[in-house]
Amino acid sequence: MNKKVTLKELLIARIVLAICIAVYYWCWARNGWESYFSSIQTTVAIFAFFFFCFLGSRERKYKKEVVDEMAAANLKRCDSVCYKITMVLIVCIGFLSAIFRFDISPEVIGYLLMGVLVLTSVIRTILFCYMDAKGV
Repeated sequence: MNKKVTLKELLIARIVLAICIAVYYWCWARNGWESYFSSIQTTVAIFAFFFFCFLGSRERKYKKEVVDEMAAANLKRCDSVCYKITMVLIVCIGFLSAIFRFDISPEVIGYLLMGVLVLTSVIRTILFCYMDAKGV
């Protein structure tokens, strides 16, 4: 792989890792247990490990390359927006948990948090791609 590493590539890889974490959580938070869940869990864990190693090598290569100042500034803006979105969603989940104390289970709260994780990584990537294409 001699091609240049872009921030867009690294952000898309973050979406893949967020989905792996959400699927792994799903395996642990299930009420019932089927025999094939352990296969799914092991496959996701092995895939995530090797993907994480691959991502680490790509990030090392990215750090050695010349930094695109505009892309770095856009990423900081995206992180700022996504931080605010994430805080609002987590506060909403916290208040919903307090209001519906016994009606909402910890499992559902966990699913909501995993959804926030995946949603934030997707919004971050889309927002970055939009800003990068527009040259904002």
